[in-house]
Amino acid sequence: MKFEIKNQTSTEIEIEVEVSSEELSSFIDKALNNLGKDLGIKGFRKGKAPKNIVEEHFSSEGVLTEAADLAVNETYKKVVLQLAEENNVQAIFHPKVEIKKLAKGNDLIYTAKTAIFPKITLPDYKDLASKVKRLEVKIDDKEIEQALAWLQKTRAKLTLKNEPAQKGDFVQIEYTLADKPGSDPIKDGFILGEGRLLPGFEDNLVGMKANDEKKGIDLDSNGKKFIVDVKMTSVQSMELPEINDEFAKSVGKFSGLDSLKKSVIEGISVEKKQEEIQRLRSEILGAIEKETKIELPDVLVENEQRQMLKNIKNQISQNLKMSFEDYLTKTKKTEEEILGSLKPESEKKIKSFLILKEIGEKEGIKVADEESIEKILKLLEDLVK
Repeated sequence: MKFEIKNQTSTEIEIEVEVSSEELSSFIDKALNNLGKDLGIKGFRKGKAPKNIVEEHFSSEGVLTEAADLAVNETYKKVVLQLAEENNVQAIFHPKVEIKKLAKGNDLIYTAKTAIFPKITLPDYKDLASKVKRLEVKIDDKEIEQALAWLQKTRAKLTLKNEPAQKGDFVQIEYTLADKPGSDPIKDGFILGEGRLLPGFEDNLVGMKANDEKKGIDLDSNGKKFIVDVKMTSVQSMELPEINDEFAKSVGKFSGLDSLKKSVIEGISVEKKQEEIQRLRSEILGAIEKETKIELPDVLVENEQRQMLKNIKNQISQNLKMSFEDYLTKTKKTEEEILGSLKPESEKKIKSFLILKEIGEKEGIKVADEESIEKILKLLEDLVK
């Protein structure tokens, strides 16, 4: 196998690869083995027929196509490694391949066009990181009270009531989108009045009794209109326990209220320290990104956009219980418009990844997984005074 760089820019490379007829012959043998694995031929055990008999059951074009796929997959990997070692060019896998020449007894010639990791000139990232200010983690009495109140609600005594629902009651509802008749209702349970649902939704539930129904509730979410039909399935009053030593003992292995408060403070502290770490890392990366000029490979940005769009489709299906097509109709948008709106965030993600990859190389950390990226972020975080 040999290859030649036909064209190269700062973000893309086109390579022509030539696989000799002898090499192609070995890939044809592999192709026949693959094609014959599940082939049942009378007189032979499954997958054990001789290659010349297997060849009779497939067209020569089919065998050559399978052989070419195998050859491209194997030789392209070698080309990528050789480019990195000899040309200091880091090509990205999953290229756009075009077969130029393919015939039995002849050389296979194909071109592979793919993105390459661009050259990055980093600023003094250690100096930039050291200038970021670490904020002191503080916990106030209100946060402790809120945490205890949440625990108190989880230990509340619930009693079914036939009276109309009031704020503070625990209610269970079923609701459907009015324009999706026949769809399975969405079930939910929550403390009425805590603002868990869309603005205005809970106000419509106040005064409803168990088994009451309301149709045509108009809701607005960031300018998007929804009409909902709802049924109240149950209303329960909540009797909250007193927050004292006995309450603390009922929650867990605590000697009293003071030890419960100590545990709550420790939990809040851990959470806030983690939030501060994320804020620090984000600010450090932002400062480095601002000083780093880089031309991003389109293919990486486009792949990230498509992955983000896929995640959005899953969220719409799981959370809104509607198809993506229905969502597009409701929001009066096209898939292309949503995909385009994701470009800035995609570019930011790719730029951050490439910067971390470059820092990793300078610090002797190979970026291979989330764990190695975590090491680089920790290294930058530790530079903050």
